Amino acid sequence: MKKANWLVALFALVALAACTGSGYKKTKTGLEYKIFETGSGAKAKKGDFLKFNYKITVRDSVLTSSYEGIPGYDVVDSVGRPYDISEIMKLLRTGDSAVAIQAYDSIAKFAMGPPPGFLHKGDKIKTTIKVIAVLPADRQAAIADYNKELDKLKDREIVEIQKYLAQKNIQATKTRSGAFVEVQSKGDGPACDSGKQVAIKYTGYTLEGKYFDSNVDSTKQSQKHPMDPFKFISGKEGSVQGILEGIQLFNKGGKGRLFIPSMLGYGPRALGAEVPAYSNLVFDVEVVDVADAPEPPVQPNIFQQMPRQDSTNAKAKKGK
Repeated sequence: MKKANWLVALFALVALAACTGSGYKKTKTGLEYKIFETGSGAKAKKGDFLKFNYKITVRDSVLTSSYEGIPGYDVVDSVGRPYDISEIMKLLRTGDSAVAIQAYDSIAKFAMGPPPGFLHKGDKIKTTIKVIAVLPADRQAAIADYNKELDKLKDREIVEIQKYLAQKNIQATKTRSGAFVEVQSKGDGPACDSGKQVAIKYTGYTLEGKYFDSNVDSTKQSQKHPMDPFKFISGKEGSVQGILEGIQLFNKGGKGRLFIPSMLGYGPRALGAEVPAYSNLVFDVEVVDVADAPEPPVQPNIFQQMPRQDSTNAKAKKGK
């Protein structure tokens, strides 16, 4: 998935950020920032959409980055969100870079609640962005541009998985959305049809072989949890899209492997150090049960719960 031009851009941005020991300015809310005016064209104005690559770090650890995924998009406001990099977006143009620093105490103040659990007293969040384009104030056009980026990323991930399968000589079936399923044993019980409640045993790992979760082997869990079968509604809800689709190729008793592009998995969300953002994943699965989905809980009828006035008493009161 790595592209040379992305890496060059990333290293250039890191180099710029390393040179920011002084000269920071502050917004009205106290956000520290520095802008590197290396771009061209008009600055963004209210209503425009900024398309940009970003990297967010704390204590020199990368929380998230778009350089191997999808660029960020944000609408430009005349003010911006308080104590957020959106405050300075109206000052940027295509090709510009910027760095913003958010301090722990101020994050707590402007978030109107406790900071995220991964932050500690004294921490600072550093956000660096590189503006790819200033898009006109057309929400549908911005959404279309985002969807193009999404499709391009998924296409790259599918190609990467296909190469992996070819190298390992694995025969797999591609689902409608782009996951791949190796059916080792289909199973002879009820089918995992869409809408059925399916219970599976699983072990998840990256294409590089780093384990991150399992309900079969506790040593392969990045976060400890019970070893109960994992239940979800096939094709509907309760798991990532790649599993919801891929499991439909099995029956009860079936075993196999699911190869899932990140955009049908956890996408930009990292799962600890073991699973960086935009990781393609593999799940070894065994279907241990297939059943009818439980009935959804009955929603109370508020009108039935309203107190009723006895008509006889009401008439009596009226006659008094």
